[in-house]
Amino acid sequence: MLDDREKTDIKKRLRRTGGQINGIEKMVDEGRYCVDILQQIMAARAALNQVALIMIESHTKSCVVNAIKENRTEEAVDELMGVLSKFTK
Repeated sequence: MLDDREKTDIKKRLRRTGGQINGIEKMVDEGRYCVDILQQIMAARAALNQVALIMIESHTKSCVVNAIKENRTEEAVDELMGVLSKFTK
């Protein structure tokens, strides 16, 4: 579960990423150079990946740890590995 600091950080990052996406749309409308647009897309993807890593860390430190304490280790690890598998595609 996310604490208040993590929520604030994630929301700030998502707002910034939303701005990047809007900027990319404007670049497309303006007919900007394709490589410039692709660089902005890569930057937006990297920003979203950072948000995901914060979420994964928070989940691991809270939900997975709690599941281990409750003797649900295999279930928690399987779920985490499933998420990581999808995340890395």
